[in-house]
Amino acid sequence: MTSARHDGDTWDLASSVGATATMAAAARAIATREDSTLFSDRFAEPLVQAVGVDLLAKLASGETEPGALVGQIWIDAAKIRGRFYDEFFLDAAAAGISQAVILASGLDSRSYRLPWPNGTAVYEIDQEPVVEFKARTLAGLGAVPTADRRPVAVDLREDWPAALRAAGFDPAQPTAWSAEGLLGYLPPEAQDRLLDTITELSAPGSRVATENRPNPRPGDEAKTKERLDRISEQWRGEGFDTDMTRLRYFGERNEAGPYLSGLGWTVHGSTVRELLAANGLPPLQDDDLRMGDLRYIRGVLA
Repeated sequence: MTSARHDGDTWDLASSVGATATMAAAARAIATREDSTLFSDRFAEPLVQAVGVDLLAKLASGETEPGALVGQIWIDAAKIRGRFYDEFFLDAAAAGISQAVILASGLDSRSYRLPWPNGTAVYEIDQEPVVEFKARTLAGLGAVPTADRRPVAVDLREDWPAALRAAGFDPAQPTAWSAEGLLGYLPPEAQDRLLDTITELSAPGSRVATENRPNPRPGDEAKTKERLDRISEQWRGEGFDTDMTRLRYFGERNEAGPYLSGLGWTVHGSTVRELLAANGLPPLQDDDLRMGDLRYIRGVLA
């Protein structure tokens, strides 16, 4: 059984919060197979296979059909989320931003698959075993980065700005930052600290992309935990031991969009509900997790 999150906890790509990166990659693999015109990540499946979680590998390859285990909304969400961040980085590059930072990069393969302009440096921050595993696996596939990929092997709970600078990061140059699928796995105060630090390291013209989850209404969190418990039970029934409720931090927190606005960023974005409609995907039917209200946001620092 997954233990509850706490300061100093550890994980790998097959356990605890690290497994969520592998689950997200499996969803990207399924999404790519369904409709590669909307979103495509050709490295998602082989990376999941290499992690070695049997059920996730079979889902990623198509050997096991998603069925009720992975609802269509999770696959459609992977499509719009993947496309949102791909377009964010490509738009930033087109605007002349030549350094990008992917926080908690996990199995993100954008430094290998996006058409980055020459001279773009992409910094990938994650724990050392994660960045080493991904580099080793993709090298074994013959994959070559399409940017100047600079892995930064550090835990975000440590002095990651120092490690980032040591890897060549220049805070005097505009930066494109992504915090994809990350904030909900941070305690509220750590989320604020992360957004503060991003701002401190950003030159004017920098950009940021992340998700803004609305604060819960009365009774929302109980419904969310109940739903996550049911999903976790389904996964355990298929041989994958996870407890999604224990991986997240609940409770009130500053919403990312207004908080970034208060730090001087000009922020805009779209909800999952809006992005599904904009991409011609089916609307949400059962939304007890309030996924439809999650807003993907971009910010520019004036």
